[in-house]
Amino acid sequence: MISFLMLLALTLAQPVAPAHWCYQSQSQTTACTGPDNWPGYCQGKQQSPIDINTDKTMLNVSLVPFQFTDYDKRESRIIENNGHSVEVKLENSIKISGGGLQETYKAVAFHLHWSDALDEGSEHTIDGQSGAMELHIVHIKDKYKNVSEALAGNGNDEIAVLGFLIKASHGNNTGFTNLVESLSKVQYQSNNTHLKEFSLFDLIPRIDKLKNYYRYWGSLTTPNCDEKVIWTVFHEPILLHMNQILEFSKKLYYNLESDKKISMADNFRNTQQLGGRQVFTSGVGIPLPHAWPTLLAPLLTYLLAVFLY
Repeated sequence: MISFLMLLALTLAQPVAPAHWCYQSQSQTTACTGPDNWPGYCQGKQQSPIDINTDKTMLNVSLVPFQFTDYDKRESRIIENNGHSVEVKLENSIKISGGGLQETYKAVAFHLHWSDALDEGSEHTIDGQSGAMELHIVHIKDKYKNVSEALAGNGNDEIAVLGFLIKASHGNNTGFTNLVESLSKVQYQSNNTHLKEFSLFDLIPRIDKLKNYYRYWGSLTTPNCDEKVIWTVFHEPILLHMNQILEFSKKLYYNLESDKKISMADNFRNTQQLGGRQVFTSGVGIPLPHAWPTLLAPLLTYLLAVFLY
């Protein structure tokens, strides 16, 4: 009996996501747990997403370019409507290293967030400005088998997410054609279909555009909002045609096909307080103190030459 009571106590002590959490837009039309009452760590102080104030970012010279493994691998993959977004599972051969990371991380999935408007939809904002969508590529440390195992780790960097804001443009993004055309086949929760062969490099900006990014430590943006994520948000946005962006809110629904249709729109979490955290950048920003001598040396050499002349 004592062993049973101890097991019960440990079970109750663990944060558990409800069977039906939802976004604010969905909570207005159905009975579910909205963001204000999300469980687990969702009310913590190291939460994501955030607004990135570029004037307060700090230059970190250790944030070197990423090394991408198998991001160019073209394969057919399954896309699924999981009731909160569309998600594509990825094989473990796709990996990232470098980028200021201390270990190699393997990709497990990617998903997107959006609105039914073009002036909001991303989770992160930059200087208060939203993107129309946001793409998240989720990775876990190479030593783990799955996300659950990574979340059981003790570090604040067990998961690495690459975030890309998506903005509307006048041109069609052919890299997304395959994905957008599949939406009509995954309209309802639990629907899935095979995508034609594609690579992750088809979706994101060119590799030479990925040298500049922001870095901070935060959380998952859905319950249980575990604060074990090292975030990378790239400066360079992904550009999609307006019609490609709006297809997501037009074609997709939160619910099962048998239920009343509820359009899948505004499936993003609002920005959270940064608190005492620092956002770093691999590009322009406020330099770290130890970087000052390196940055000032060329300027002092120039001024000295002018003075002696």
